[in-house]
Amino acid sequence: MDHGSIPHGTKCSMNMLWNTQIIDTCIIFREWHISSNGLFALSFFGILGLAIVYEGLRLLQTSIEVSTAQKEVATEGTSLGRLPDIGESNPLIQGRPRRHSPSLFFRLLRSVLYGISVFLAFFLMLVFMTYNAYLILAVVLGATTGHFIFSPYMNVAGDISERQLARGIACH
Repeated sequence: MDHGSIPHGTKCSMNMLWNTQIIDTCIIFREWHISSNGLFALSFFGILGLAIVYEGLRLLQTSIEVSTAQKEVATEGTSLGRLPDIGESNPLIQGRPRRHSPSLFFRLLRSVLYGISVFLAFFLMLVFMTYNAYLILAVVLGATTGHFIFSPYMNVAGDISERQLARGIACH
């Protein structure tokens, strides 16, 4: 087996079962080889930080979308961004959300943030797939801490879309 730049005598272990191994654990890349407890602690806190950043990024995406939607509603002069009532003769059209094409800058920003969020989500999934209990704990603690930091308020008015309710820490 080719170990690339890893010196002979060290073993890069990739377990496919639940484990608590610290030394000789490889995280995602062969080069991310844990050779000491200190390096493992650094990796643990780095992964925890990535999970916190992921939660913050999710909030940033939502905040930008809500802010842009509110500006559009204010500009359009409609209260909820919905089509005006047409009457009893067209019940299917009433209340249908209006489609709007945002600016190129907003679309680019939204797409870049989405791409970063997909990357981070899959990266954290790969960390989770090491089946290392400590690394899994780092992801879960990071997500929990990030949620605590970035989601301190609830929308008691009930104005939460189904999309926002369905979002969790998922790969995509």
